[in-house]
Amino acid sequence: KFNSLEESPLDGIKVVVNDQDFSQVCADIDGPVGTPYENGLFRKKLALSQDCPHSPPKGYFMTKIFHPNVASNGEICVNTLKKDWNPSLGLRHVLSVVRCLLIEPFPESALNEQAGKMLLENYEEYARHARLYTGIHAKPKPKFKTGAISESTTALNVGQPNNETPAAIPSSVADINRVITATEQIANVPVAAAAGSASVATTTQKREAGLAKVQADKKKVDARKKSLKRL
Repeated sequence: KFNSLEESPLDGIKVVVNDQDFSQVCADIDGPVGTPYENGLFRKKLALSQDCPHSPPKGYFMTKIFHPNVASNGEICVNTLKKDWNPSLGLRHVLSVVRCLLIEPFPESALNEQAGKMLLENYEEYARHARLYTGIHAKPKPKFKTGAISESTTALNVGQPNNETPAAIPSSVADINRVITATEQIANVPVAAAAGSASVATTTQKREAGLAKVQADKKKVDARKKSLKRL
């Protein structure tokens, strides 16, 4: 069955088989076009029981999703995996049913009551929530070109010694603000140091001028004493 899924994959589903543990089968499911899950990539896990196929596998979404038939822990509620289970049904059928669930949910048997109620009463609000979850949790990892990464790394290394580790690329607005703040602090250090040096130099000059004046006054006093002695 596993070989069949790998040799003849299902549309929008990529099966990931663990050769070390055949009791668990994972699959990456593309969000169906025209649904709130479009452009999302969802990881699903099937946990096979010891007496499988006599008992149905348990299905879980490992990717967080807003769906009436998916509980907060990812458990999937679908009749194919419960009362309608038949030992003749294979993993291909189960995976197809789960993907179809993204196209046509069943709010009547909802594990997520909020999503089920929202779907029945206000579809647009339900779709907005589902799209929000999809954009945050099911966004496929971006594929960068090697050249782009090299250029970004080179730009970050400008002004750095070759033996230093390049700075990490900021991944959020907060990270960018922290980098800007740190840069400003570093930039201000030489200015503060220069100001401190100027202050020390000024103090030294004043002290030397004061000593010179004292010495000059002392010479005047000594000269006056000599004059008085002559008289």
